[in-house]
Amino acid sequence: MPTFETCPRFTADLQHLTPAAQRHRFRRVVLDAFVPDLRTSRQFCPGLRIKGVSRASGVFELTWDGNGRATWQYGKEIVHGEQHIVWRRIGTHDILTGP
Repeated sequence: MPTFETCPRFTADLQHLTPAAQRHRFRRVVLDAFVPDLRTSRQFCPGLRIKGVSRASGVFELTWDGNGRATWQYGKEIVHGEQHIVWRRIGTHDILTGP
């Protein structure tokens, strides 16, 4: 199972999502599609719409709903052989304008 951590900004952003709808949708997408793709080391399925935000820093964007976005990057491996994900921001497309 991939490991993960969250940046303080992600944790603060998460509090602004609606618990029943947005948080649930993000969690489902991560558990049902993102994590399985990480585990099998294949390319991400097209439905996830993952793209690079900043090549220099290795930051990626995951579209988890119509206007739902999360930014993330690969972190240093914690468990041997497992990907480590650092979640940076979550919210609407507006998160892409800030750090």
